[in-house]
Amino acid sequence: MIKFLLHLSIVLCLSQMAISQSKTPKYSNEFLQLGAGARSFGMGYSMSSHSSDATSGYWNPAGLMHLPENYQLSLMHSSYFAGLANYDFGSFAIKNDSTSALSVSVIRFAVDDIADTRLLVDANGGVNYDNVQFFSAADYAFLISYARNLQFLESQMGATVKVIRRTVGDFATSWGFGLDLGWQKRSETWNFGVSAKDIFSTFNVWSYNYELLATTYTATGNELPEDNLEITLPRLIPSVSRYFSLSPKFGLLASADLITTFDGKRNTLIRTDFMSVDPAIGLEFDFKKVVFLRGGLGQFQQIEDFEQNLSWNFQPNLGLGFRFNELSIDYAFTDIGDQAAGLYSHVFSINVDFKSGDE
Repeated sequence: MIKFLLHLSIVLCLSQMAISQSKTPKYSNEFLQLGAGARSFGMGYSMSSHSSDATSGYWNPAGLMHLPENYQLSLMHSSYFAGLANYDFGSFAIKNDSTSALSVSVIRFAVDDIADTRLLVDANGGVNYDNVQFFSAADYAFLISYARNLQFLESQMGATVKVIRRTVGDFATSWGFGLDLGWQKRSETWNFGVSAKDIFSTFNVWSYNYELLATTYTATGNELPEDNLEITLPRLIPSVSRYFSLSPKFGLLASADLITTFDGKRNTLIRTDFMSVDPAIGLEFDFKKVVFLRGGLGQFQQIEDFEQNLSWNFQPNLGLGFRFNELSIDYAFTDIGDQAAGLYSHVFSINVDFKSGDE
């Protein structure tokens, strides 16, 4: 019985992955939906139409054409569940000329130092803590993005190639590949954008260490996973935003995204058997484009309490930003007042602009 309970530590780490091995799971590669840059968190993840920095390779690669300088470095860190999980993002973007731009980005979401207690109880039935080892469950994504100006509607278009690496210690690993496309059209006040994620579906191929898993799965009465192909279906994000000049010193950017999925009915504000739509709304007040105050709403869903009563929940976010010449520092606090089902998180990011040497 003791060994049965101890083996659960491995099964719990792999259960989500094993369940997801149907050909088209509803939730796949969800770590790629967490966001990039504290500014986006503060605005409720509403970014597709006005993204214009190194994080654009994640949100909408077409936005790379609006980089403020020739080069930009963007770094972000966030901790989830009281530091149990860490989420990091880094990107470097280059604006080649007036017609093209590119970026390289890295994402890591991981739970580290997970105890492997399979050998905690030795052959004599005694507990030996020296036998406990530790492993990580980590998800990585490597993004290569390219953008160009278009003569069509004087707009911009971009593409992001994604290489995905996911590991669960020595127990299971996978490689995945996907493609995102993006388009933006801007005027002095209005911005329009469309981001197509996983446009041809994203494929993850899993490999299992059956020798390590066999004993644990047998002891817990679980079946070893057989399918090794996981498919992430496309999602489409139309977006619009507008900038209001409130006075010579103050301005307001209002933005809205419609995150649309096509994998059946989800727990979202708008849902049908064909698609589900999750609106994201953001506001950004600025003072002389130096100090920024942000707010956003998103992730609308119905929650059932212990009395089986349904109520609508959403995630409210707040953010603060400062820009000093070529340096931008942003902070976001998500899920203000613990309104949503998820736990709150603090997000920090920094952007640094560089000019070419001949300027």
